[in-house]
Amino acid sequence: MSYPYRALLIFGAPGSGKGTQGKVLGGLPGFFHCACGDVFRALDKDSALGKKSAEYASKGQLVPDDLTVDLWKNQIQTWIKQGDYNPEKEVLILDGIPRNVEQAKIMQDLVDVLGVIHLSCPNRDELVERMSKRAIRENRMDDADPEVIWHRIKTYEAETRPILDFYSSDLILDINATQAPLRVLGDITASVDKLLSE
Repeated sequence: MSYPYRALLIFGAPGSGKGTQGKVLGGLPGFFHCACGDVFRALDKDSALGKKSAEYASKGQLVPDDLTVDLWKNQIQTWIKQGDYNPEKEVLILDGIPRNVEQAKIMQDLVDVLGVIHLSCPNRDELVERMSKRAIRENRMDDADPEVIWHRIKTYEAETRPILDFYSSDLILDINATQAPLRVLGDITASVDKLLSE
């Protein structure tokens, strides 16, 4: 199958449970979880794309949007060749990509966005508390610093949240992320089931 790939996007501020819920959804039959972090980790450092990416990283710069999408495209094709992902039968759960409106524009012809799962958590103090606890539990002490956490939330608000306005409002599935994880999952699966059966 060529483009566009059928996809559900999962969005939420840091600490909203996006990675956890994305992994669980991706483990269900008919879905495939693709986290942007996995794409970068799977990158062949000796490939042309890998060298380009390393060049930016070595200067402490963010990988440009078009290169990020190229890396993603390349990894998706690798997963298809390896038989990990079957675009004919599986819906992609995209987690962390597109990261901003520019990436969303570049990806317009590559993905058929069936819905946007928005894990909503208006209480930012609760997010900070959640992330601090998680950082301590996972021994990631740099992430436990409230200043670092607030910076990540502000970056999300400035760069990623505007994507919700880029897509049609009838594609947005607002999910209350402040509930227990199992209840959040229940709301997501019920909303996705309704959306895909329409």
